[in-house]
Amino acid sequence: MRATAVAHPNIALIKYWGKSDIERNIPAVGSLSITLDGLTTTTAVSFNSDLEEDEFLLGGQAIPEMSGRVSRCLDLVRERVGAQTRARVESNNDFPTAAGLASSASGFAALVTAADAAMGVNIPQNELADMARRSSGSAARSLFGGFVELRLTPDGPLPTETRQILEPFDWPLRVAVAVTDAGPKEIGSTEGMVRTERTSPYYAGWVDTSEDYLAEARSAIARRDFEALAEVSESSCLKMHAVMLSARPGLVYWNGATVECIRKVRKLRADGVPVFFTVDAGPQVKAVCAPEAFDRVAAELAAVEGVSQVLASGLGEGARVVAS
Repeated sequence: MRATAVAHPNIALIKYWGKSDIERNIPAVGSLSITLDGLTTTTAVSFNSDLEEDEFLLGGQAIPEMSGRVSRCLDLVRERVGAQTRARVESNNDFPTAAGLASSASGFAALVTAADAAMGVNIPQNELADMARRSSGSAARSLFGGFVELRLTPDGPLPTETRQILEPFDWPLRVAVAVTDAGPKEIGSTEGMVRTERTSPYYAGWVDTSEDYLAEARSAIARRDFEALAEVSESSCLKMHAVMLSARPGLVYWNGATVECIRKVRKLRADGVPVFFTVDAGPQVKAVCAPEAFDRVAAELAAVEGVSQVLASGLGEGARVVAS
């Protein structure tokens, strides 16, 4: 009863921020993302009847503050077969953890995929995605590769539906990730979302405009219209950070290098380079570009003072089992 799965983080082009149901971890708005092949989480799950409780190791270290979330996620798989067997979970990231690079998304996507395989349940992929979403709001999207949309379905059998809208090879964009601070962020995303909803005077406007942004992005992707996707993605990013800043106290995830990277990307695009930026709840800048522009974009970002490294990625596959 053992399996190993890999999953990749995703970055939202049309952002998700806020929850309509905290207890069930249902997002307040839909989202649209790309899955990155250059960053990987590898997770092994071993069910063992000799264990009295679940064990969780990340990078070889016990992470007590994460153990409860991992156990609750495993419970969703165990419930499908009426099992109570505890598990040992060993997970590793080849990129910075809890630093605004969606490590929880790839982590829980890999976890449910490995647990399902180890138990031999064969849960449908969309149900696995919903299980992952209940542990991390963006994890459902990492079950799928390429361009992925998470939609709210209040009248459906599940509260959300996640689907791939384009294969990674159908529009093979590249992503340069400028790491400006590899340490964990001070305010976690869930805490930040709750604070924003409760205190920002602009939160209602953020929610009300989300469907228009999703429709605009879907249309741009269907047409392979890079400029249109760039415009709506950057707007979604800045709108999310604006509503964060308007919370009390305001949430400032950026640092000086973040701002300089954004300025650099804007200058490159003004000069005719096909590239745009997006930034999640953290200080890292993701520059999405056409393949032929990647080398220049990466070099320009690496030259920004405060950038410690630039990670290279294309668009990748969804979560999958690699050993059992």
